[in-house]
Amino acid sequence: MGAIPFPKRKVSKTIAKKELALLEAAYPHAVTALAYGNPFELLVAVILSAQCTDARVNLTTPALFAAYPTPKALAAARLADVERLIQSCGFFRTKAKNIIGAARALVAEHAGRVPETREELEALPGVGRKTASVVLSVAFGEAAFAVDTHVFRVAHRMGLTTGTTPLAVERDVTALVPESKWRFAHHWLILHGRTICKAQRPLCDRCPVRELCPSAPKKRAGRVRSGAAGAEVRRRSRSLSKASKA
Repeated sequence: MGAIPFPKRKVSKTIAKKELALLEAAYPHAVTALAYGNPFELLVAVILSAQCTDARVNLTTPALFAAYPTPKALAAARLADVERLIQSCGFFRTKAKNIIGAARALVAEHAGRVPETREELEALPGVGRKTASVVLSVAFGEAAFAVDTHVFRVAHRMGLTTGTTPLAVERDVTALVPESKWRFAHHWLILHGRTICKAQRPLCDRCPVRELCPSAPKKRAGRVRSGAAGAEVRRRSRSLSKASKA
């Protein structure tokens, strides 16, 4: 099955808010799947999760944290030893350098504590906007919205955005949700992407936003249309947008 083409236009703000409300109702208790015990462990786990599943990270971090339970311990680690412990996460050489570098920065610049501002977090090795947003929202309860591959895919399929960068997607989605819910909205979208709106075989027949989603096959006369081609998806998207503005 080929990838479902993204709609070329966003749905109306009214439709978009209804879609997100349905996701909120479907995933009211969605939280991060990463296992962690403190902000330091979460920071390391998020760095390791780049282009790797959370499940794989959770299998890797127990041994890593047993060997290096604090930033000070990890800062003093031998690169080869850390590489061996995290090898299954992929890109392990770069990730090993980054987590050791981040630990050294925490010790040298932040007294061994994970900073609570975006600027300080993004100054750490291996930490970009997504990682900083996850740490801010999950560890510190700040209003932040992280865009990973699941969020990027689901937000586009639902017509919430046509942004070509994670930052553009973040801006489009956060404009639809109260700031107090930004840190939860990330989890609605990511969990929906993992369980229903999968990359290759989305389970549209089980989707709570199917009737509003411009990418989903719709029911007609008791039958379900399947094999949505790019032209059909675009046509439905245009029709839905026009109807919502009428």
